[in-house]
Amino acid sequence: MKDWTKIKNLWSNGKGLLTRRESGIFSAALVISLAYALSMLLGIIRERLLVGKFFACCREQLDVYYAAFRLPDMIFQLVVIGALSAAFIPVFSEILSDNEKRANQVACSIINLLLAVFLVLSLIICLLAKPISAAITGSFAPWQIELMAQMTRVMLLAQLFFLISNFFSAIIQTHQRFLIPALAPVVYNLGIILSVIFLSKWLGIWAATFGVVLGAFFHLAIQLPLLYRLGFHYSFLFDWADRGVKKVFKLMLPRTLALAVTQVEATVSLFLATSLSPGSLTLYYLAQRLVDLPVRLLGTSIGQAALPILSLQLAQKQVEEFKKTLRRSFNQILYFALPTTAIFLVLRVQLVRFAYGAKSFPWVATITTSRALLAITLSIFSQSAIQLLVRGFYALHDTRTPFWSGLLSVVINIGSSLFFIYRLNWGIFGLALGFSLANAFNLVLLVLVFNFKKERFVGKNDVFVWLKMISASLISAFFAWISMKVLDALVFNTTRAFPLLLLTLISLVIGLTVYFLVSLLFRFNELKRVLSLGRKFTRWKETLFSVEEIIEPPSGTGNGL
Repeated sequence: MKDWTKIKNLWSNGKGLLTRRESGIFSAALVISLAYALSMLLGIIRERLLVGKFFACCREQLDVYYAAFRLPDMIFQLVVIGALSAAFIPVFSEILSDNEKRANQVACSIINLLLAVFLVLSLIICLLAKPISAAITGSFAPWQIELMAQMTRVMLLAQLFFLISNFFSAIIQTHQRFLIPALAPVVYNLGIILSVIFLSKWLGIWAATFGVVLGAFFHLAIQLPLLYRLGFHYSFLFDWADRGVKKVFKLMLPRTLALAVTQVEATVSLFLATSLSPGSLTLYYLAQRLVDLPVRLLGTSIGQAALPILSLQLAQKQVEEFKKTLRRSFNQILYFALPTTAIFLVLRVQLVRFAYGAKSFPWVATITTSRALLAITLSIFSQSAIQLLVRGFYALHDTRTPFWSGLLSVVINIGSSLFFIYRLNWGIFGLALGFSLANAFNLVLLVLVFNFKKERFVGKNDVFVWLKMISASLISAFFAWISMKVLDALVFNTTRAFPLLLLTLISLVIGLTVYFLVSLLFRFNELKRVLSLGRKFTRWKETLFSVEEIIEPPSGTGNGL
């Protein structure tokens, strides 16, 4: 009986941990980061499976699989992300603080209206998938165009699930519950992995395509129980006359235009990559996936955690708290992103070999991917910081500034990529370098505009702190490089997977340890917050088994449903 009581308590507190409210940005970002880390790890396993099964025998099909994401993702970005990132959370948060029932009605109306738009655009894509696929790819053969069109139609179903699921994530995050939405990408990757493992023998590359649909369904399903407990009930509303709905669509228009520009950028990158040798698109995509790991852990997690809190602070007229939160979050991102950039530069070949080094992945592919990774790594700190700054503009209900800044950066990206590829013959390295240069420009421009045209959140002392962070990062990278060279030459036989893993981990730990020691020397405030959070983890039993019950019944209901 005692054992059963322990199990029952563990289960009850485990559920409480999943639905726990996070009131601080850093703690919420940590929850999102840990879930993203698991998701990205599964993402690397997913890519390794795909490379192992398809790169040697049919890399042209693998190129088609990655290219088939372009059109469905473009519709999703334009229809959904424009509303979510720029307008929905600030408006929903503002209405929710005053009237929960009306906030849920506004959410349903927006979901239904955008779902209708998505279905119309999806129908057009289904009918024109083949000619559009031919237009946006460089040197695909006719059979690749046909396969891409077929895969595109199937992947549209996945985006339908994602449309609904991402709005549900936003609603849950506005209630400051972050863990379940952050776990949704984990089950998405599991869907693809399971499909590739069990179905690729019979379906070939189609196993991965159907896995995308299965994973998207999992992404939606995992969030439904918590959404229900939070009091949200779906209704078939189309109230486009509601002023909250109008406000969302008004705010999302500039963001949608900005996303349209970035979609042009992504489509041009697809065309350029598919104009190169077979497999180039796959290698470029693999390099991007490695960089996505720190960007999501740092920029996306802190940005997602910050937006509801920044919006709430502005709704409550707490301007000084808003600026303080933004500055602290920005510096926290740079504190982690700069050393990550430096160490990725040092260990790029080892990272590629460990992540994708299957027997079917030749050495020349490893070198090509690591060169692309070298260039894309330079964008880690800028991509991460942009995630936060853009949300700062959105919290201020300014979606125009990110649009114009993004437009200029896209022009720089396309122009520099064309020069690097066709004049300097740098291949996907030039494509990646153009991407990094554009992101650096975008970051500088956003900081300047925010600081001098909106709210001054950066001072001279912050610039001095950034310079110290850069110095500390370079020192840590030097020690990581020295240890990597010594261990590679004298200790480990890195032709084998396990010694390669040990070398990478030891060099990484040495680099991070040096960064930690230099941080102590420089007395970074960001380190103090990390240590404070670490002390909380020493009380993990108290955290895990004394979870506060925070799922309150929605206001105005007697039964809690």
